Amino acid sequence: MRFVSESYSAAFFMYLLYLDDSGSAANKLESHLVLGGICIHESQVTRLTKTLDDLAARYSETDPHSIEFHAAEIFSGRTKPWSDITEKDDRRQIIKDVLNIVAEASRSTCTFACAVHKDSFPNEDPMEIAFEDLCSRFDKKLKRIAGKGEKHKGLIILDESAYETSLQNLTRQFRTLGTRWNVIRNIADVPFFVDSKRSRCIQLADHIAYAVFRRYHAADTTYLDTILSRFDRNNSALHGLSHKHSPAIQCSCPVCFGKSNRW
Repeated sequence: MRFVSESYSAAFFMYLLYLDDSGSAANKLESHLVLGGICIHESQVTRLTKTLDDLAARYSETDPHSIEFHAAEIFSGRTKPWSDITEKDDRRQIIKDVLNIVAEASRSTCTFACAVHKDSFPNEDPMEIAFEDLCSRFDKKLKRIAGKGEKHKGLIILDESAYETSLQNLTRQFRTLGTRWNVIRNIADVPFFVDSKRSRCIQLADHIAYAVFRRYHAADTTYLDTILSRFDRNNSALHGLSHKHSPAIQCSCPVCFGKSNRW
């Protein structure tokens, strides 16, 4: 995905932000909806895909491409091949194995996620809140990279969902009118939607979103701890992880601890 401008001899390389959601906007039993994923320089996509393919071969040597790593399905063990793994701890380790691929990725790779406390926003769509937040954070990361003299643009890729039309329209709006924080200038196009079965990077995004969801919905830090150091940072400031909630809610998560939450 290298783009060469007619006006410049320098090539533009892409940073790809793969996103997936965890939790359901409509499920009243779930306190949060999370949108999260992985930001990858285009040169790293093949390597990460190969690493996850190798992990898949453990569960199907003859057809590793038939294995889709979906964290919630692995956790529950209700569908094959995960239903054949009867020990819960063994299935939990598979989720950690996938997250460790993220944890050990190249230095140019980072993660993003936004957790939205749904009851704090009764008249808003939590998915759109999270998407706006991550668009802004991704754009700011690209701006920081540009400030170092590197020419990069960004592209957002999501799992196929019923939100396709609304999120594409939102992106167009952000690029012309801006988000509530800034005008989007570094994202090249509207988001693309792909089938998670055909994209290993979307499967990594699924696990990142699930790790954050478990932290906020079930107070389970097991999975988030594996990748917490990989969330986008600028010096010591954590930019890649956000938690949206009412000021009335007390929270001691890494985002909220020690500071008031702006929402």
